[in-house]
Amino acid sequence: MAVHSNFGVDYVITYRFADTDSVEARDGFTSLMQALARVGLATEVRNGDNCSLLVFVKVGSQKRFASEVYRSRVKDWLHGVRPAEPAREIQSTLEGQSLTEAERFRIIHHLITSPREEGGAGIIPKEGQWKNVESVFPLHDHNFNKEWIKKWSTMTFLKVEDLDQIRDRFGEKIAYYFAFTQSYFTFLIFPAAFGFAAWVILGYFSPVYAVVNGLWCVTFVEYWKRQEIDLGVRWGVKGVAAIQEKRRDFKHEKEVRDPVTGEIVQIFPATKRLGRQLLQVPFAILATLALGTLIATCFGIEIFLSEVYNGPGQSLLVFLPTGLLTTLVPTLTTLLTSIATRLNDYENWETSENYESALTQKIFVLNFITSYLPIFLTAFVYVPFGGLVVPYLDVFNLTARPFAENEKQLQTPQTGFVINPSRLRKQVFYFTVTAQVVNFALETIVPYVKRRSFSKYQEMKSDRAAKKGGASSGETIDDLPEEAEFLKRVRKEAELDVYDVTTDLREMVIQFGYLSLFSVVWPLTPVSFVINNWVELRSDAVKICVEMQRPTPLRADTIGPWLDSLGFLTWLGSITTAALVYLFSNDGLGPDGTPASIQGWALLLTVFFSEHVYLLVRWGVRLALSKMDSPGMEKERAERFMVRKRYLQDALGQDVMDVPPDHAEEKITRASLEEDARQSSLRTTSPQDHFWSRQRSWEESAKVGANLIEKMAPKESKKQQ
Repeated sequence: MAVHSNFGVDYVITYRFADTDSVEARDGFTSLMQALARVGLATEVRNGDNCSLLVFVKVGSQKRFASEVYRSRVKDWLHGVRPAEPAREIQSTLEGQSLTEAERFRIIHHLITSPREEGGAGIIPKEGQWKNVESVFPLHDHNFNKEWIKKWSTMTFLKVEDLDQIRDRFGEKIAYYFAFTQSYFTFLIFPAAFGFAAWVILGYFSPVYAVVNGLWCVTFVEYWKRQEIDLGVRWGVKGVAAIQEKRRDFKHEKEVRDPVTGEIVQIFPATKRLGRQLLQVPFAILATLALGTLIATCFGIEIFLSEVYNGPGQSLLVFLPTGLLTTLVPTLTTLLTSIATRLNDYENWETSENYESALTQKIFVLNFITSYLPIFLTAFVYVPFGGLVVPYLDVFNLTARPFAENEKQLQTPQTGFVINPSRLRKQVFYFTVTAQVVNFALETIVPYVKRRSFSKYQEMKSDRAAKKGGASSGETIDDLPEEAEFLKRVRKEAELDVYDVTTDLREMVIQFGYLSLFSVVWPLTPVSFVINNWVELRSDAVKICVEMQRPTPLRADTIGPWLDSLGFLTWLGSITTAALVYLFSNDGLGPDGTPASIQGWALLLTVFFSEHVYLLVRWGVRLALSKMDSPGMEKERAERFMVRKRYLQDALGQDVMDVPPDHAEEKITRASLEEDARQSSLRTTSPQDHFWSRQRSWEESAKVGANLIEKMAPKESKKQQ
């Protein structure tokens, strides 16, 4: 038996009953077993420690499972995801296209979680009667994980076959993330090389670098849109977004009969949802004011302590704003995220895809403010208006008053304040280098700390349950020797966090924003990102394999609303980059804290021209890419051709594509001519009938035509022959 054998287990369900009465827990568990058996799943139960049970699930009825696979594939065909109709025989369908591990896990998960009216068990963790069901997850294939990490650690570039392997194991949604990050990493090589050359030769705020970087951003975003389509065709999921499952929390207002299908459908008025969506406007204003005020306040305190205050303890006090931001921004962001989630719930989206898309857009607003506002304040407030603003920063002298020796150390200069010209560059360096390293460390350390904390918390709950007469956390039920190692590993996996690919996608998109918006300040930005993303690809693989439960495979044909965010950041980058180049056109020194040297009309004209150049370039790149063929488009055309050919053959015979048809068997003889004459004498014939009866087949027509050509061809042509 293999070292890391999973004993044929497909899924594990954790059933925890520490806070539940024993009678209620037994009844709930019995209902769980019945629900799983009802959909053809076999189960085994083992002790899970800390007042929990581990329910091991595998396919019990192969016939039921095969029917579910067939139904899924037919549904894909009906919605246009699959180009060809599956074979009428279920077994032929399964033999014609092998079942990937991701498809197997996805369909079993559908059987477990989908509503009973759709043929599933309807088990949703922590909801309703399943409140004691803590999690539903597949087990890691540790042999594959080990080989995967080992292989990737020695590779610089990933091939499409490597992405296929991820798709077959973890599903298309995660595969799209790795495909995007790999494409982004590959594309970054050019701006990294050019950025290094610009840093050496052209310096900071180079118009040449700004133009090249803008062209690169547009090209990458448009290329990725094309790449999404190619991958969708390759993985057989193009158009899968059309297959949307209704949310359990969706609340309809009325039921109407569909005029096309005749089905009863549940409706929530679009106008009413639109009215609720308008609440996003005050939410965006609230988020901007709350986060903006906090960040601007800490920004002002930091300016006062680092550039105005010159008393004792300055070297330590300058870290006060950082501490405030580190503490308060996550807290406020969590609060605003909670509000965004409630607002999203109030909008009452019908499908999970629409719900997640709307929530992602709201959270992007928060990420945009927290990630980019500090640099915007430095570039467009501190640099051009620092001399006017700093005299009013004495309101922050309370932060340093306990340490000051006299009032003079707290006084802000009324005139003659000189800004720090390197402040903007240092800030961009922090967000593009230091913050990336810190984030990587947090991604590695935080999951471990959370896992340990969760384990302690479960032990405390079990101890409380023991005082009520249950089994204590210290008591263990002996495992069978051949199962001991396996069960130990499963218990550890049950305590792991659930992987959310949206978090990693958000990280990549925010990083792209720094490149698009501010890399002209420090041209080595793409160099930092190339290094970071090579490590990020491998660390994310390790995170999935070691620090998270194995993800449930989900299908997708895009990276979702993050694609719109990329387009928005590219457009905004064309504006901010042009503005920065104009403001720092005096050898990179900037306005020196006063707006006197800034010509408003020139700044607006620069931004206006840059934006329209962006629109023109985007149109040109889209047009150029549309003229270029791709493997995905070729495959799609080939599949459509084969579908048409197969349908024609099924309808008209196997030789329908043989043009012209063979009529060699219809030989013209004396008897056949006499029979034709006899038949014509028995019925009335028209001139039209006589016209079409002179040549019996295409072969005879060809012979007649050849004879006519021979007779009518010019004499000179015959001699040349």
